[in-house]
Amino acid sequence: MDFMYFNMLGTPLWTWAVFLALVFALLAFDLGVLNRKSHEIGIRESLWLSSFYISVGLCFSVWVWQQLGERAAVTYLTGFVIEKSLAMDNIFVIAVIFSYFGVPRAYQHRLLVYGVLGVIVLRGLMIGAGAAVVERFEWVLLIFAAFLIFTGIKMMRDGDEEYDVAANPVLRFMRSRFRVTDRLHGEHFFVRLPAASGDRTLLYMTPLFLALVMVELADAIFAVDSIPAVFAITTDPYIIYTSNIFAILGLRALFFALSAMLHRFVHLKAALSLVLIFIGGKVLAAEFLGIEKVPPALSLGVTAAILAGGVALSLWRTRSEAAPAAAPQPRETRD
Repeated sequence: MDFMYFNMLGTPLWTWAVFLALVFALLAFDLGVLNRKSHEIGIRESLWLSSFYISVGLCFSVWVWQQLGERAAVTYLTGFVIEKSLAMDNIFVIAVIFSYFGVPRAYQHRLLVYGVLGVIVLRGLMIGAGAAVVERFEWVLLIFAAFLIFTGIKMMRDGDEEYDVAANPVLRFMRSRFRVTDRLHGEHFFVRLPAASGDRTLLYMTPLFLALVMVELADAIFAVDSIPAVFAITTDPYIIYTSNIFAILGLRALFFALSAMLHRFVHLKAALSLVLIFIGGKVLAAEFLGIEKVPPALSLGVTAAILAGGVALSLWRTRSEAAPAAAPQPRETRD
């Protein structure tokens, strides 16, 4: 078993194995036990499920403390908070995607969990590539920092501009190149339907599969912001990857509670913008102004304070507003 102590991206291979085994066990428990049968998840269940995932993520920080030290644990928590906060903006986009394709609430949780499998692979590749580049060219961190400031300013300027699913070029390409059904067919991503001649069947994609692709694509786009943000905190791939995945697990579970009150987070984008500007600014300030590097604990405190302030102000400003009416669900074919 000596190979388990092989150094992989700065961390022993067995620590990666422990993390991945835990994540896949959680997903198997989620799909195979808690949500073996598709059902509509209410706010109460969403909060309990999210609390469970968040608790596991926080307990993992204790394990990181024991194995890698206090500084690594604090850095992990900072990355965890940053990723969870930035991913909240992704919740807005996912809600729009589900509404556009008319995905019933009973199918949304399973779709989100399947989406996490893609996130595990995609973010692993992106973080691994980023770590290799940063290790060879450390100055890339300055580009990351400048990009974060630019993104923060752009996010603040654009405000609450709504995501246009229909205009997505990937969606247009898939609809023009592949056979896609007009309606859902239960929980199937693909179905076989009779050809016009009637002598054979053809394989079709369903809107549920298109929704999954759009969710994965949205995560890839948001990863372009969130991964550089955590790289600006630490260059340890293990800390970056584990904090990313645990944050996403908890937030996807919280989707159903958040989606019912997304209309109330009117100042969330502004808070996220300030977080990005703060993270990028402290890297550039340390490099060009000679300002002492901000300790991880202070970064965690400032980030949490900005986000808490944005959420609190949003809830206070919208305390008298009612939730918007739910979008009508599409027709569905059951096999």
